[in-house]
Amino acid sequence: MPLHVPPAPAPALRSVLAALGSPTAVRAARTPSLKALQGQPTPVSPLPVYVLDQITALGGRPRTRLTGWRFLIRGAEPGAAAAAETMLTPDGWAFSHFFEGPYVASTERALRQAESLTTAYQPRLLSVPELYMVTLWLHGDHLADPSSCRSAPGDLLVPLAPAPPGIAAHRPHRVADLLPVLTHRLTPTPLLGSPA
Repeated sequence: MPLHVPPAPAPALRSVLAALGSPTAVRAARTPSLKALQGQPTPVSPLPVYVLDQITALGGRPRTRLTGWRFLIRGAEPGAAAAAETMLTPDGWAFSHFFEGPYVASTERALRQAESLTTAYQPRLLSVPELYMVTLWLHGDHLADPSSCRSAPGDLLVPLAPAPPGIAAHRPHRVADLLPVLTHRLTPTPLLGSPA
């Protein structure tokens, strides 16, 4: 079943198009692959980006918050060469930065993998900064407003490569199964002989 990709806010897309059209912004970016791109750079696959907060809060649920939109950037060759990210400011959506690296190809791979699932999902990206981890978040309510940040136990998280040690990249995990693993990873363990 196809993924239901929500439309990006028009100001976010406009800010990326303006940055791609600016020789200064492209030249200033630390993205050699973007500078070497053949053909017209085109933003594709817009995905809302969320950050997971309070993952180790005692008695509380982890909280997600929408922080931006990410667009993969393609040229004439197949595959994305880079990505552009926007951020929410007090004045609305604004271009943040271009980047390249393993998460660009890994995002494309995870999206292709998710397209083969039989359940409809809304694709999102979920960042866990404390673990230097990004996942493709497959939200079960494929018609949800992207500004809604709540996860459901049946949602899937697909860690992108490189994933933290001990967590398999590109293997779907139910949110209810993966969140306890992440919480355990981030909970400090007392040293032997120290008071608990």
